[in-house]
Parts: sequence; C-alpha cells; structure tokens
Amino acid sequence: MDWTSLYLKTANLNVFILGTGEVATRRANKFLDHGANVKLAGDVLDKELINKGAVLASVDDVVNLVQWSDVVVIASGDRKLSDYVSKIAEDKLLNRADFPDNGNIIVPTSFNIGDVEISIFTNGKSPLMARQLRKKIQSIITEEDILEIELQDYSRKLLKSRISDQKKRRQYLYEIFNDENIKGLLDNHKIDEAKEYIDDLIRGFDDT
Repeated sequence: MDWTSLYLKTANLNVFILGTGEVATRRANKFLDHGANVKLAGDVLDKELINKGAVLASVDDVVNLVQWSDVVVIASGDRKLSDYVSKIAEDKLLNRADFPDNGNIIVPTSFNIGDVEISIFTNGKSPLMARQLRKKIQSIITEEDILEIELQDYSRKLLKSRISDQKKRRQYLYEIFNDENIKGLLDNHKIDEAKEYIDDLIRGFDDT
C-alpha cells in the first residue's frame, strides 16, 4: 500500500472542490465542519453548504481557484476538465474522487463517537465494505468507552501537573484505567464522582 494515515489540520485552509454533486457535497461538508474555507465550481450549490459558508464559483475560473487553494478536490464527471485541473494543481494537496491514485491525499469515510473520530480506508477496493465496517465499529464502542477517554484526559492533565517522570505517569494511568472503583462509577455514568476519586488517587502518587 502506497498510502499512510495522517490527520491534516484544516482550520482556515482554502479548499477548492471541482463539482457540486453528491460526492462533492460530502467532501465540502467534511471540510466545512472542520473549519476550512470552501469554494465549489459547478452549477447549483446545496443550500446546507451555503448556510455553512461555502461559495459557488464558475468552472471558467478554475485557474484562479487552484491558485487560491491549499487543497484541491476533484469530484466532477467532466473527465477533460478534471484532468486539466489535476495538471495545474501539481504543487497542491490533491484529492481525486474519480481516480484516487492520481492524487496525493485521500478523504476516507469517517465518523465521530463523542470526541473520537474513526476513519476507514480500504485502499479503494470496496467503499461498500468501508460502510459495513463502520457499522460494526459503531456497534461495539460504548458510552463507557467515551467516558473513559474523558477520564484519561482528565487524569493525564492532573498527572502532568504533579508527576515529572513520564514513565511514572504512564504507570499511574494504567493503574487508574484498571481501578475497579472507577469502572463501577463509569458503569453508573457517575463521571464527576469518578473525577473526585481520581483527584484523591493522584494526591497519593509519589513523584520521587
């Protein structure tokens, strides 16, 4: 596989999307939801995208749109125009929905459960299976798992303020994770009581 998974900070990035159809709309929503500035070239723009701040541009202005952009997404049925935009976007981050291997970034199917974002990429072999795998993953992640993430974040921040040794912090995080009292509080969704318990626990940890 020639691809590796990375996360790109998209806040305030300029994203040009060639196309205004179903795929283009999905891509636009993803970038808009993560703080990017988005312009789409095509015929009609989805009202939801307009409400989110997307701008409809003309396909006659693709040269300027590519120059303006940090990221170029090609999601158009016009093969000739798509190939042209791809050619002039050589120095940009480029996603081609039609021929992914002709670009240098992939926009995989992804979903959020609480603060957790999960992306699935089948190397272009089966978008259908990507959706099926998404359903399976969603079915096994529990509310307690999400609360545990919140508690681990809370614990890490407290430990960093009190324990200077990184190895000790990691050891204590495992102790907190395996603590049966905390598990019981999480099972009953008592997140505030769990945090109070962790406060007391961390006070007893040694930084020597």
